[in-house]
Amino acid sequence: MTERPPDNRYTWYVVFVCFLVYTVNFIDRMVLNIFLPAIKADLQLSDTQLGLLSGTVFGLFYATLGIPIGRLADRYSRRNIIATCVAIWSAMTALCGTAKGFGMLLVFRTGVGVGEAGGSPPAISLISDYVSPERRATAMALFSMGVPIGFAIGYLSGGYLLQVFDWRQSFYIVGLPGLLVAALVWLTVREPARDPQREIPSIRVVFKHLWERHSFRHLSFASGLYAFAGYSAGAWMPSFLDRSHGLNSVQQGQASALIIAVGAGLGTFVGGVLADRWARRDRRAYALLPAITMALAVPFAYAYLVENTALAIGLALMPALLGQIYQAPAFAATQSLGTPTMRVATAAVLFFIINIIGLACGPLFTGVLSDQLQPRFGADSLRYAMAIVTVGAYSWASLHFWLSSRSMIEDFDYVERIS
Repeated sequence: MTERPPDNRYTWYVVFVCFLVYTVNFIDRMVLNIFLPAIKADLQLSDTQLGLLSGTVFGLFYATLGIPIGRLADRYSRRNIIATCVAIWSAMTALCGTAKGFGMLLVFRTGVGVGEAGGSPPAISLISDYVSPERRATAMALFSMGVPIGFAIGYLSGGYLLQVFDWRQSFYIVGLPGLLVAALVWLTVREPARDPQREIPSIRVVFKHLWERHSFRHLSFASGLYAFAGYSAGAWMPSFLDRSHGLNSVQQGQASALIIAVGAGLGTFVGGVLADRWARRDRRAYALLPAITMALAVPFAYAYLVENTALAIGLALMPALLGQIYQAPAFAATQSLGTPTMRVATAAVLFFIINIIGLACGPLFTGVLSDQLQPRFGADSLRYAMAIVTVGAYSWASLHFWLSSRSMIEDFDYVERIS
């Protein structure tokens, strides 16, 4: 068993540093989205190509490499792996500014995905070793705040950078802060003591164990469906605000940051706190809470169809808030569905499913659908594509979160018996 460090202050410091890692992860990943209109005009790209850049190729490498890197982190220092990967993806982000065409930009974005594959699963495992199970969803909520804050910083900084620099120079600037975070991880985070004789199960055993947990099947698929809509919205929001509402890059960044920082940020934190409190009475809360909030979010897809800009932005806050409530409960539940020797691999498997369904497919599907709708709707094709994706993905996700709750207590009890 892992020996959990007793120093509570340092425990929450580690959570904070992991939060910084996750924040930089999303700044470097998502700043591209605010640059997409400029890149589209400069390189003469289609929406399908923009979908490939913002999601598919990045997502495929990010998802698949997370598993082998996770296996290394189960055996070796998670601190060292996280620091190395942050340095890699930050350097690759800066190199995006050197791209002369679609092919080069695709290669460097792939490099960003390779580096980021080694950030989140080891960080989640590290937090799980430091934080007790009854506070784990709250810790995961604090960690997960890196998503909306990273989104917001990426959008805001990207929007302002484009007012002063071109998109190439902006990539150079955005890539540099991650190197400082890599140094912070390397110099200040301690690896918790782990039994050197512990038996690390193979990835095949981990997959088999998780697949036999019915609650994990539905939880992971539901999380992927939310990511399908969430990553689509994140990737295309600036372009939607440009095409359907005529906002400039700074206004796009401000509006997108407001939606993500206020909506998704509040949802992320509230989700962790509510799940921990509800789970004291009923551990099915980790699935029931997102099942309810996903269903409540569906009508707010109307945000993409209204003509009034302020109303559209206000309505778009709600899918971000209600949808992102899923993240902390899902992360916490997944860590309880794997044994302590499987923690990094369990997180990596969840991220694999989320990112194959969400990141690799969501932005591309929305781009392709927008291209297909263009003959009928013209410049408004993107708004209809985003509305369709939101309604379909959120509804389907809600169903699978509810199905997950039906076997969750039984699966938790089984894992506790064999751990």
